[in-house]
Amino acid sequence: MILASQSPRRIELMREAGYDPRIIPADIDETPREGETPFELVERLAVSKARAVAAAQAHPGETVVAADTIVAIDGELLGKPADEGDARAMLEHLSGRTHQVATGVCLVRNDGGRRVERSFVEITDVEFYPLSDERIAAYVASGEPMDKAGAYGIQGVGGRMLVRRIDGDFYNVVGLPIARVAREIEAFEHPAS
Repeated sequence: MILASQSPRRIELMREAGYDPRIIPADIDETPREGETPFELVERLAVSKARAVAAAQAHPGETVVAADTIVAIDGELLGKPADEGDARAMLEHLSGRTHQVATGVCLVRNDGGRRVERSFVEITDVEFYPLSDERIAAYVASGEPMDKAGAYGIQGVGGRMLVRRIDGDFYNVVGLPIARVAREIEAFEHPAS
């Protein structure tokens, strides 16, 4: 099995679930297409990553798992902040509101010259507490928001201090809905006859 991601969180979740994948990140263009919704984008990126790695690196019959996670609010995509000011602006936008975290996942396997694939998008609603300017400034100063979509990490201080409620899969917000992924892998590799 190949995990087409170098995300430490995804690697850890896969290993905790009993998988020992080869780690081969995909290098693809992640530019959103005109008119593409955040949820369409995240699935397309997962599919593109899985296909690219499967074509270049996978052995016959080897499953490739790829994922991409985005944060969206009001249909707007929130990526990783460019700088501290950008992180502050994102957190102000999320303050006291509910947003969506979506992870697109794609499984691909080359079987006897034909490609078999399955993809899905898992969506989790996350509600933030209203955030004071002081709370935002302290969180940004911690450095935690800087490499995370939406400028926060659910598994760190952000999850303990900013998040009021989660409706859906916690691990989806971390970056991989591992319970669903495990079930999809099982169904993918051992289809019912």
